[in-house]
Amino acid sequence: MKNQFAVLLFTSSFATAGSPDLLTTLPATAKEPSWITPTINIRARYEFADVDGFDASHALTIRERLGLKTRDWNGFSALVEGEFSQAAIDDYNGGAAGAKPFVLNNSVIGDPETNELNQAFLQYSGFESMVRLGRQRIIYDNAAFVGNVGWRQNEQTFDAFSISNKSITDLTLNYAFVDQVNRIFGSDAIGIARNVDSNLHLFNAAYTGFEGLQLGGYVYLMDFDQPSGWNNQTYGFSAAGNLLGFDLYGEFAYQQDAGPANSLNACYYHGTAGKKFGDQNVTIGLEHLDAGFQTPLATVHAFNGYADAFIGQRIAGTHGGISDIYLSHTLPLVAGLKWTNVAHAFGDDAISTDLGWEFDSVLVKKFDESFTAIAKFAHFESEGKLPTTTRFSVEMNYSF
Repeated sequence: MKNQFAVLLFTSSFATAGSPDLLTTLPATAKEPSWITPTINIRARYEFADVDGFDASHALTIRERLGLKTRDWNGFSALVEGEFSQAAIDDYNGGAAGAKPFVLNNSVIGDPETNELNQAFLQYSGFESMVRLGRQRIIYDNAAFVGNVGWRQNEQTFDAFSISNKSITDLTLNYAFVDQVNRIFGSDAIGIARNVDSNLHLFNAAYTGFEGLQLGGYVYLMDFDQPSGWNNQTYGFSAAGNLLGFDLYGEFAYQQDAGPANSLNACYYHGTAGKKFGDQNVTIGLEHLDAGFQTPLATVHAFNGYADAFIGQRIAGTHGGISDIYLSHTLPLVAGLKWTNVAHAFGDDAISTDLGWEFDSVLVKKFDESFTAIAKFAHFESEGKLPTTTRFSVEMNYSF
């Protein structure tokens, strides 16, 4: 502090001694960024789950993602990141053989304890492209087909080569070759619950050259060593834009080798219409999967309700069709709180309520760029084909 005061006094004396422009003419000394920068992401969550036929579960978990990233050097940079999760309250089923805890008769909460390498990649940025080689996070579009399952404490990552190119105006082209999928069940899980050897070619494109309209397309060619029932070839396209004050979205996909026996061809479509009313937003949507349509790499928690009543069937295609008609409403509350409520009606291949209905409610409070709190409630009421499920969670997120 004394040294800073002396410098200030010294420069002030020059400024009052006939050299008023001296300070502005001195060259600025920009601080060089550090060669290595730490990354920190911490989440503490309490979650309650009650699935019919199982005992209720309670989980209090704390997850730390700690990493180091390098400064860019001639376009090259690198990142290495570990992921560590502990259970302070472990009265739950972690969801997979070998995962800890694994209380057999309890409802599943897919946040087992783990210590593992989450990401480690070398990256090159240049020529309007970004190339990554190594263990990495990959999310395409809304994560309905390829995502990181970011809701769970241990995210899904990929051992992959990926490239993103923007050399054509308004066009983004993505490609990834994946030879291993690192799943959410952690370092103690056994077999394919931990990771899946694969031979995946993922192509994805987005075009924004039309005013008010974004177009997307994808080809996902998936070949897994085990389970081979996940193999599929999926081709799809999407469009999003605004018409007459409504935010519209539509997506269609066709899948070959669908279903657990790879014996089906199936279609997928998803459409939404949203309208803003001041600070509020209302959206109505319909998502439909033909019988057997599967999404083994998806962030499935983001779809078909937060009770996670359909996640296993959606991943493996072990369903007779899923139709989800939903209505959501988002509005701001006091003190920066945002409140979203969603009602779902579920049917099978026929659009109906034969599978049940669900109500979801989410409160989000963002304190600043580092701290965010989330409270989430979901109740799925079954019509008898699936277990009735209730889930509640509250969490705090910190990132740096």
